[in-house]
Amino acid sequence: MLSNELKSKINKLWDKFWSRGITNPITAIEQISYLLFMRRIDDTDLDAQTKATFAGVEYKTLFIRPKLDEKGNPVIDKNNNPVFESADDCRWSQFNKLDPEGMLERVSKMAFPFIKNLNDPLQPYTRHMQNAIFIINNSALLDEAVKAIDEIFEDIKKQQNEGQQFQDTQGDVYEYLINEIGSSGKNGQFRTPRHLIQFICELIDPDWTDKICDPACGTGGFLVGAYQHILTKYTSPEEITEDENGLKRFKKYGGDKIIKQEVWDYLNENTFFGFDVDQTMVRIGLMNLMLHGIKIPQIENTDTLSKKYDQTYKDGEYSVIMANPPFTGRIDKGGMSDHLKIDGTQSELLFLVRISKMLRSGGRAAVIIPEGVLFGSSKNQKRTREILLKDNQLEAVISLPAGAFKPYTGVKTAILLFTKAEENSQTWHTEKVWFYELKNDGYSLDDNRKKLAENPLPIAVDAYQNRAIDTPIERTNHFYVPISEIQDNGLDLSYNRYKKFEYEEQTYEPPQKILDALFQLESEIQKDMQELKNLIG
Repeated sequence: MLSNELKSKINKLWDKFWSRGITNPITAIEQISYLLFMRRIDDTDLDAQTKATFAGVEYKTLFIRPKLDEKGNPVIDKNNNPVFESADDCRWSQFNKLDPEGMLERVSKMAFPFIKNLNDPLQPYTRHMQNAIFIINNSALLDEAVKAIDEIFEDIKKQQNEGQQFQDTQGDVYEYLINEIGSSGKNGQFRTPRHLIQFICELIDPDWTDKICDPACGTGGFLVGAYQHILTKYTSPEEITEDENGLKRFKKYGGDKIIKQEVWDYLNENTFFGFDVDQTMVRIGLMNLMLHGIKIPQIENTDTLSKKYDQTYKDGEYSVIMANPPFTGRIDKGGMSDHLKIDGTQSELLFLVRISKMLRSGGRAAVIIPEGVLFGSSKNQKRTREILLKDNQLEAVISLPAGAFKPYTGVKTAILLFTKAEENSQTWHTEKVWFYELKNDGYSLDDNRKKLAENPLPIAVDAYQNRAIDTPIERTNHFYVPISEIQDNGLDLSYNRYKKFEYEEQTYEPPQKILDALFQLESEIQKDMQELKNLIG
């Protein structure tokens, strides 16, 4: 959790951009992301060098670049290999000591071009950064922003010294910044709170052997959450702690039980995949994943609901999908995929169908959807639920509280958990569905979303994991419903359809006693009115 002091400093950073004319929230967060990225890769590189020196192993720094001759051509050695030189002049710790004009010159002409080409040119990060532009052309703004980010990182380190895991705090900072985008309510996109991402990761339980995807990844929150969940699974018990939500997390450096380099290589290159229709979101998502330790993230600027996706990618590719796709949106039918088996243009329905197709046999998905998807009576809504129940084993419907996405929306939502069985199935692969009501998520359900004392998320995780052996017959908080009953109810999947509502008999006073009380109340009102009249003359 961020301290009020840290939130205040982040707000001041926003104000600096606003007052200097960069008023578009997405543009501002993109430029701030570049600066945060420059700061973080310097810190990470220096920290890795220190650890390597302590361990007595060789470390290859990130801060090298191809050496160029006077004409700007790459220098080649006698074996026809490129020659590299130090890029220490691109380090944050170097340019943050310069005067404002010198800093602007260094960052715009050297440090920013350097971070644009950090990865292999064939990798998504470098490809999507090629058209990125550093638009801060005011030396005073850059100087103020660099100083503000230095102060923010100092506060992060203070919280780290108090026991907060560094990447968690950094994630909180990034989430707090990104929330400014969500406040615009753009196309039904709302940032998923990090504790709900972590909760879903506990439910779906991804591993390093999985191929994990978010088809509408935005800033990459689910992919970061999956990575941190995996690291926690492979962390020694003494390095595990409970966070403020009662869920287990590694303290500082996760994954110490992963000793094979090939496992780390697989995590870095072949585990995490994402798609987003917004180029800026793709860049922010790529930087977010790299800031959290995923060296070569795979995020592409592609609309997963489009014909272009069908032409480029295959179905049945992923073993885990986690998503909070945009809802309340309408899709332009012109470029829309014709493989999605429903005729409508509602994004929340189309994404569910696409996710089902993207899963390989045995693959698991966890998707946040607006509750209307569960009981809507339109042809497309019913057809979508039929696909979930036939092509998949629909494991669970978890009803979320109405305030889970405040202050951006009060729409009631739910989490669907399902396992892929067979594409285009003619039979019902779902035998029964587990329903659970999460009455609160550990935070107040108003616009402030303050942390509460109770931690209901671990209780819900435990109930889900033990549902096969510990689900009561009485339909109160969590229960099973057989597919036959769901069919009888028009494939309605809403929690309230099947929950048992207990009638509490109300007792009332006799009518004569109530009437006497009303006369007594009226007499007191008349007396007070007379006193008021006497006071004002």
